[in-house]
Amino acid sequence: MMVDSTLAQVEKNLSNAMKTLGEGPCEPEAAVERRRFSRTNIPGPLQGDGQDVATILHLVHSLIHEEEDDKPSQHRMQNVAEQGHVALLGHSLAAYISVLDRERLRKLTTRILSDTTLWLCRLFRYENGSACFHEDDREGLVKVCRLVINARYEEYASEGYSALSTKQPVIYQSASCRSGLGQHLCNQLGLPLSSLCTVPCNTVFGSQHQMDVALLEKLLKEDIEAGKLPLLLIANAGTPGAGHTDKLGRLKDLCDQYSLWLHVEGVNLATLALNQVTSAIMAATKSDSMTLTPGQWLGLPAVTAVTLYRHEDPALSLTAGLTSNQPVEKLRALPLWLSLQHLGHNGIIQKIKHATTLSQHLLQKLKSLTSIKTSVEDEVNAPIVLFKFSQEMSAASSGGSVEGFCAGEREVLDAFNRWLGEQLTQLVPSSGIDVVELEDEGTCVRFSPLVTAAVLGTQHEDVEDLVEKLSELVPVMNSTMCLRQDFREETHRHSPSLRYIEELSWPGLGAVQYEPENEVLLKKINTELLKKLQELDTDIIFSAGPEFDTEEDCIFVGMVTEDVDVPELVNMIDTLGRDIEESGKLLENMTEVVRKGILEAELQLQKASEEKLMEEGILRQLPVVGSVLNWFSPVQSSIKGQTFNLAAGSLDSTEMTYSTKAQPGRPSLQDTPTASSKRLPGQKLFHRLGVGSDSASEISSIGQAEETGQGESTAMSSSSHTPTPLPGPETPRHIAGDVMQEKLQELEAEEALVERQPEGQEEEEEEGEEEEDQSSR
Repeated sequence: MMVDSTLAQVEKNLSNAMKTLGEGPCEPEAAVERRRFSRTNIPGPLQGDGQDVATILHLVHSLIHEEEDDKPSQHRMQNVAEQGHVALLGHSLAAYISVLDRERLRKLTTRILSDTTLWLCRLFRYENGSACFHEDDREGLVKVCRLVINARYEEYASEGYSALSTKQPVIYQSASCRSGLGQHLCNQLGLPLSSLCTVPCNTVFGSQHQMDVALLEKLLKEDIEAGKLPLLLIANAGTPGAGHTDKLGRLKDLCDQYSLWLHVEGVNLATLALNQVTSAIMAATKSDSMTLTPGQWLGLPAVTAVTLYRHEDPALSLTAGLTSNQPVEKLRALPLWLSLQHLGHNGIIQKIKHATTLSQHLLQKLKSLTSIKTSVEDEVNAPIVLFKFSQEMSAASSGGSVEGFCAGEREVLDAFNRWLGEQLTQLVPSSGIDVVELEDEGTCVRFSPLVTAAVLGTQHEDVEDLVEKLSELVPVMNSTMCLRQDFREETHRHSPSLRYIEELSWPGLGAVQYEPENEVLLKKINTELLKKLQELDTDIIFSAGPEFDTEEDCIFVGMVTEDVDVPELVNMIDTLGRDIEESGKLLENMTEVVRKGILEAELQLQKASEEKLMEEGILRQLPVVGSVLNWFSPVQSSIKGQTFNLAAGSLDSTEMTYSTKAQPGRPSLQDTPTASSKRLPGQKLFHRLGVGSDSASEISSIGQAEETGQGESTAMSSSSHTPTPLPGPETPRHIAGDVMQEKLQELEAEEALVERQPEGQEEEEEEGEEEEDQSSR
């Protein structure tokens, strides 16, 4: 078969470009470092000399992967399969075809548009329909509204918006419609917001995500009596949040009764291509128009959305922009035309059916998880699955009750489910999980494979992996929910040094703040306390909280397991906070302590000099006489050497220094007992070995024995006159903060050993030297 050489070259160039752009970052580290500090990422003027295509593609490649130089990208990358390459080829061919002569271009575009319209209408059971292809999925609805306005207001084409003053048009939409759709219509059509009427959903009977048909009829009657003109109704075949479908059959009857145009949109319209379709979805085929997004359903990149509609007047369709006389505009359908032919009828059905089976697979798996509550419209045919962590089911599964754990019960659950969705998105990115906020159910996790499966390449293995990760996260959420109240009560017991922060939107154990005596130091101490907690060898995550949180200078504790010892955790936070505060006080008072210590040292030195004078006499102080006298009658001086302790600000004897050859007052870091010494081998910090009372009592007995030993060591150290900094009233001496130890070590390193040698000893040494000289002579 003969192929145009230009078309073959287009296909070759596209393949080469996709290969170049699809490769990951492969530059050496040196090149990456040079490019990081170069000006290639900064917009600049256009270069005078042109560049070849390969250079430009490499520039695009570097811009795509520039964020992956430092860390892997967490963004979901679309799975561009073979049909995706065909869609991209369609965009390249559209540019090539647009340069054909006008007659040939007209014939080709007419064929492409007619084929695509026929295939879509047959595929989605929409008989005698026309198609409008548009980039923005809202653009088709805007053009349909213009069509209806031109049809209902005969003078609109000549008089414009003044024709609407006779009867104000009204557009009706469900409260479950996607956000901002009605406002977008009014802005594009130039209508006031008063022309938009939002119909509430059911509150008593039926789904709470379906439009209330009885209330809609009441609103229609009221608007007609007020002299308004009901124009168009927007219904859902799969709401954006929960995926529920309005009662399209009843809505169609009501629209026929009041001459109202019915427009349907939603992800569930994709199931019209399947062999078995529910009656609720089948009713959409009777609507006046509906918007399809085959690019999402089939995994086709950059493919236009399609609005199928029925109208007999082609002139009004042309006026509204649903059709165009420009052949280039018709080329929008070319990528979809190529992709549909490449997939075929069976391939399209297979992709949509695969997405629905994924939903059923996940729904069946979720039923085995006791703490997960599902929300679907129809368990037999549910294209979208909603699930969330349930407080009631969690309490029932643990055999206890979590009622009253906080005032904002729903807000806490919303925070937990938001965290659950974020974790699942990171752990299983190919599942397409996202988080939705619903008015009645609150925060839920949504699985919508009709929208994401074809794009991300989701398979049944991904669903299994999703359920596995979910089964690992749910016990952690259960234990954290049950221990939140214990954490609050334990924090209150350590008041006023610790203050519990009521942060309902935090998905974790809770938030706490250390309150020092001096409020000026609150931020500094809490910042350093958070740093110390993050350095601990534990699996508990400590953080400063959300980025835009109202509470500042707080410590947020993340999710915990059921074996966490909450009293030990809170006590450690309190102890570290006190250590940091005491070390800060010591450093602040160090200047005053040293000054007073120097004055006291001078007085003691002067007193020691006077005592020496009284003990040895005046004659021994004379240079020559003293030497002779000491030679005939040596004297043993009682004056010992002394050292100045900067930490205590006092003079201490050097007798201990010379006898032990070590400086007093500096305990060995290896002998300093810490919280880690209370742990048994294999036991994590803040974790009990067992949930039962046996392990708890065993750990308690070990802690009591260590406290007894610590008391004895403290008594022995006090009897040896070792100068140490004064601890807080409730802080044991041996639990010194790391900051205090570092500062004391720096200060003690600068100590000057001031020793006073008795003059008698010096004279004896001089006499010994004279005797040696005489004997040598």
